[in-house]
This record gives sequence, C-alpha cells and structure tokens, in this order.
Amino acid sequence: MRSDPAEVLSLTVSTAATLREAFVAIDQGSRQIALVVDPAGVLIGTVTDGDVRRALLRGATLEAPISEAMQVEFSSIRLGEDSQAARDLMLRRKIHQIPVVDSAGRLIDLVHLDDLVGLTERHTKVFLMAGGLGTRLRPLTETVPKPMLTVSGKPILEQIISSFVDQGFRDFIISLNYKGEMIRSHFGDGTRFNARIEYVEESKRMGTAGALSLLPSKLEAPMVVMNGDLLTSLRFDSVLRFHEETGAHATMCARDYTIQVPFGVIEVDGTNLLNVVEKPTHSHLVNAGIYVLSPEVMDHIEPDTWLDMPTLFERLVAGSKTVSVFPIHEDWIDIGRIEDLDRARQAFGNDNLK
Repeated sequence: MRSDPAEVLSLTVSTAATLREAFVAIDQGSRQIALVVDPAGVLIGTVTDGDVRRALLRGATLEAPISEAMQVEFSSIRLGEDSQAARDLMLRRKIHQIPVVDSAGRLIDLVHLDDLVGLTERHTKVFLMAGGLGTRLRPLTETVPKPMLTVSGKPILEQIISSFVDQGFRDFIISLNYKGEMIRSHFGDGTRFNARIEYVEESKRMGTAGALSLLPSKLEAPMVVMNGDLLTSLRFDSVLRFHEETGAHATMCARDYTIQVPFGVIEVDGTNLLNVVEKPTHSHLVNAGIYVLSPEVMDHIEPDTWLDMPTLFERLVAGSKTVSVFPIHEDWIDIGRIEDLDRARQAFGNDNLK
C-alpha cells in the first residue's frame, strides 16, 4: 500500500502556500487533493478540489492563503494498517482518498479508493449536445455541423469524447439535429473510439435542455451534460464529486468573465458628481456549458417541448431544489465564433481553416 514517494511529495504544499499553489498540486497529482505539511513533514491539513472552489465562491482569490480552504479535521490512518482498513474507512466516510501518517503524524503516503477497488471505468453517462446550427461560424458551417470543425486535425466533438475517454468515461449520448448524419457517420457506435455511443434525434429545435426529454431510458445516476462546441482541460470527475459533496440536484459549471469599460464611469448623487472611475473592470461568473444533472431533474423537463438550460435551472431554484455552482479555472474555450476557433487551433495545435 505504498505510493511512489515522488508522487506523494508532488501533492504536498506548505502552510504558507496560496490557493493557486494548492490548485497546482491538485492538478499535477491528479488525486483531487493537496496535503498541507509543516517543515517537519507533519500533516497539518488537507485541501480538496472542492474546498478550493468553495473558497473562490465565497470571494477568495487564487492568491489567498491556503488557510482559506484548508480542512484541519481530516481522516487518516497509521502506517502499518492494511488496505482493507483504509478501504472500509473511505467507504464508511464517503471519501475517495486518505493520508497515511506515522506515529509522529508525519505524512508517509496517500491511499486512493480507486487503487483499492480497481475502478478503471466510470459508468456515468455523458450527454453531448451537438445539434446547433452554428450560425456565427458561417460560412464554415454551411457544409459541416459546428462540432465537426477540426482542431489539431480532429473534429471538436472527437476531441471532447477523447478527453472523457481518457478520464474513464465510456457511455455517451449525442443529440443530433443540423447535419446530424455527418456526426453519426463519423462516430458510429463509438467502438473505434473506445466508447459506447447512442444518439437522439431532434426532429425540431428543442433548446439546450429540451433534448434531454429524448433520453432512451430513465436515468439511475447523475449524468454529465455538455455543449458539443467546448474544449476544456477540466477533470470531469471533480465536478461529479463536487455535485455529490454539495448534495446538489443540479450543478452548473461557471467561468470567470471580466469586462473592462473603455470609458471613465461617473458616480453621481442627483446632479452632483461624486467620483470618476477610469476604465473600471467588472468580473462575473458566466455559464460554462457543462452540467451535472441528477435523475429527479428529468421530472422538470416536458416531452417534445423547447427548453433551454438556464430556464431549467431557474425552475429548479424556484422549486427549492439544491443547485450548485462549480467555478472552473482550467483551460476553457467556447467555440462560437471564427475568432474562437482560431484561438482553439492556436492553443491545441496548428490547423488551417477549412
């Protein structure tokens, strides 16, 4: 039950670390956790991916001290305890990893549940919305649907599916409409992409949520839903874990979007000038087009009816359902315009417009 010492070391940060440094450790370690140790190597606290994102939602910045997100009450096991004890503790407390410490509390190892139960494949369904017209990408989309435009030599949708497959996801449902036959012809049943792919056909425009009413079978577990024109380095298991931790019925991923006013903004009281703020910037969280929906959400979607995703989330909030927001800091490109496609091609490899 021993990990590579170098891997464990990559997960550690000091008590003087920032949230940004915690994110780096979490991303590099691919364990969804950072371990806070003092100069003697004693484990002081833990910081999960969800802990950092909740701190950001509370208003913390990535330069804030790690104490803004650190959990000082954490589960651990002593060096020498067997794998079964670690597995039982994680299952009982519904956690996915547990530190191993010696008698002095010094960090020795980190045990992950997946390593003990052999989870190599995720059975979460992924619903990809690929029926859009792509009008802002004309004339490129006059001959091909937007998800089939290429980035680094592969269609956008293939890049998306490959990212999920690399993370252990296998079961996909693709919603088709505009030139859907080209998508179906390229992907088939998914075998050559190491995936299982089903399709639903929109006989009419149904919005970003309405197509969910076409699901071939009833959901039995939370499902990831994503626009078919996004490229991101996000680890989708972190969103699923956040969804579970927050007890959400629905989770919306959000991206920070900053707007700068190109003028001096004046503040007044009646006719009196109070202040002039030169070219202020305003930051907002915007919908990132990635969601996790639990089965009960389907009860809020009428069959054969147009519905967009923001309206669905508004219904859930009005119905007092738990709706979470998952802020993403990872690479994320919404390919809605030609300049976005150019940017994606620069970020993911050289590719000429076709």
